[in-house]
Amino acid sequence: MSSDIELTANWLRRAKSAVVFTGAGISTESGIPDFRSPGGVWSKYRTVYFDEFCRSAQARHEYWTQKIEAHVAFAAADPNIGHQTIAKWEEQGRIRGVITQNIDGLHQIAGSQNVLELHGTAREVTCLDCDWRSPVDPFVTQFRETNEVPLCPECGDGRLKHATVSFGQVLPELTLNRALRWCQEADLVITVGSSLVVYPAAGLPEAGKRNGAKLVIINRDETGLDTIADMLIPGSCGEALTAIDAAI
Repeated sequence: MSSDIELTANWLRRAKSAVVFTGAGISTESGIPDFRSPGGVWSKYRTVYFDEFCRSAQARHEYWTQKIEAHVAFAAADPNIGHQTIAKWEEQGRIRGVITQNIDGLHQIAGSQNVLELHGTAREVTCLDCDWRSPVDPFVTQFRETNEVPLCPECGDGRLKHATVSFGQVLPELTLNRALRWCQEADLVITVGSSLVVYPAAGLPEAGKRNGAKLVIINRDETGLDTIADMLIPGSCGEALTAIDAAI
């Protein structure tokens, strides 16, 4: 394992355009549960699809009930050593930025500046009718106190939704295209804590590999791209990133 860490550190040291791609595994080390896992929010509630949210007041209430529970899980979480190491690498100019599937905002809190959030952010709400955006916390409090779905204060009666990508909702095209360009132009892609099975997001590291980038996968379990990876580092995300950083 030490030789794998040393080789990865050498690749990162020599990289001209490195990109880090993160999934839920890095945030579980901050105490945020993987919502896909047994006992997670998605296993306890039925899925509220985007088109249903748009047309049904009852579905919007069910959606907000689910989101409130998820909010409790991440609102008090702090970035861990993995987030901090990635932010350090960006500050040092070792990586171009972070592409993340996570919606918790921990990369930004850790200090990362160039973050592409493929699935949006749960730290803000957006109005589907007028595009107004705002921090989520006041509306979480409002829903808890009234048990009524909040309406947009900007346009008066707009449908407020967390600024995340729901099931059945397309990923933001500009963000996805920018992330694809980063990976296609990369000479090193390091994926951290992602199962790499959810597309189109998982296609981004794959595109980097197809265009000549080294692909490093750090994850506790097997992933969908293990067979094409140049390096597999199993285990804790934070421990692996710390070890790579120490070896640089």
